[in-house]
Amino acid sequence: MTDVTPSRDEPPYRRIVKEIRRRISEGELTPGDPVPSTRRIAQEWGVALATATKALTTLRMEGAVETRPRAGTVVAAAPTTTARARGHRPQGPSTTGPTPAPTEQELTLGRIVRTAIDIADAEGLSALSMRGVAARLGVAAMSPYRYVTSKDDLILLMADAAYGEQSYPGTAPAGWRARAELGARTLWTLHRRHPWLAQLDSLTRPLLVPNLMVHGEWLLSALDGHGVDTTTLFDIHVLLYSHVQGLAVHLEREAHAAATTGQSEDQWMDSRTSDLQALVQSGRFPTFTRVVSSFGDGYDLRLDTLFELGLKALLDGLAPVIEAGGGELHG
Repeated sequence: MTDVTPSRDEPPYRRIVKEIRRRISEGELTPGDPVPSTRRIAQEWGVALATATKALTTLRMEGAVETRPRAGTVVAAAPTTTARARGHRPQGPSTTGPTPAPTEQELTLGRIVRTAIDIADAEGLSALSMRGVAARLGVAAMSPYRYVTSKDDLILLMADAAYGEQSYPGTAPAGWRARAELGARTLWTLHRRHPWLAQLDSLTRPLLVPNLMVHGEWLLSALDGHGVDTTTLFDIHVLLYSHVQGLAVHLEREAHAAATTGQSEDQWMDSRTSDLQALVQSGRFPTFTRVVSSFGDGYDLRLDTLFELGLKALLDGLAPVIEAGGGELHG
């Protein structure tokens, strides 16, 4: 554990900031390299998550680090000046520096929701906290509570905002299948952009927010008008949504696993080579052995490819059901 025992006039987060600045200035961390996450800082320096968040927020506001979706916080692509790296703010106006934090008077619900989405995109939903949002915004810890009563309520607002980022054309494509494909691909795009969305609900306890309903309305209207009974109509709509969510849930899980283990997907697989060889050499799984042995450089699991393959299979299978008025699905 790194020592962050503060001097009488220096809070712990400043010690962390100085140490990460040192690593950057001495080349231990170079542009694009990940810096420790809030959880890693909390563990390494023995501080609270709020302190770790404040340290990263300070570095971000100075321009030393930047947040990239799913990559987390990394050393800024454009190295900061020596003066800024030492904690001195440049004099005079700047058109290229980081956006200044809002004052208490400038704080709005929209800023809070957008900041929370940025945190969840970069570090996962587990890294989200009300204190962390306040620290990222540079306001008092309790300030966000003036606009939203709890983290759970904030997450609902985040989901509604995220699902509202894409809409549909006023003139729909011709044919139920083209409309259903557009609806499914739009949802997949949003889940790709915000992987934490797939963690929020289950099919039995759906997320009831207006902008998700927009996507549901689009899919239902695409399937309606073909003589399909309402139960079958809704079942098909749920199946299409579950295809998106079922694959998207692995986006967040992989990001969390990479952050926890420090290994990429390929590195993790490489570390399991001996286990895979043992299964192949056991002789118990001949089909698996034949298929795996045919890959050469290995199997590349591509979620986008699986999404398209599954969507085509679903719609191919559902086509006679819809076009026959739903009689074959429950018959």
